[in-house]
Amino acid sequence: MKLRNTVIQQQDATRIHDILTHFLGDSGATEAVLIDRGGQLLAMEGDSQALDAVSISALAAAAFSSTAAMAQLLGETEFSGLFHEGTKRSIYVSTVDDDAILLAIFDHRTTIGMVRLLAGETTRAIGGVLGEARVRPKPQAEFGAPLNETETRAAWTPPS
Repeated sequence: MKLRNTVIQQQDATRIHDILTHFLGDSGATEAVLIDRGGQLLAMEGDSQALDAVSISALAAAAFSSTAAMAQLLGETEFSGLFHEGTKRSIYVSTVDDDAILLAIFDHRTTIGMVRLLAGETTRAIGGVLGEARVRPKPQAEFGAPLNETETRAAWTPPS
């Protein structure tokens, strides 16, 4: 997955935070979660105290992946959005790019139409930030080289 080779620097994280915060304010969604296609949490904004972000990220990525398989059976490359409606809260999942997905969680205070419309603008903006991060030269600091022999030795040896 390409995103694993992407370095999201502080200025990228700040821009993503601002984009997600703007999305929440305009759309009326309560939470916005940015994940990679493997379910790894990249960013999260909103009222997420009661949200198990790790679990929802993994499950959403799996649901999106299975939906992509259904799309291919119908001759589509993938479906760009996925909507799950609940009695109290709903989720709209949308493609950011080949590597990332946006989850918007919302309740009765807004509509799927509003969330979907603004999610489109949001995913394009976040895709731009991630695209810039991908082409930026990677820092060649302490993590730029493979680990040496001392760094790869066992940290603990069990007693004999």
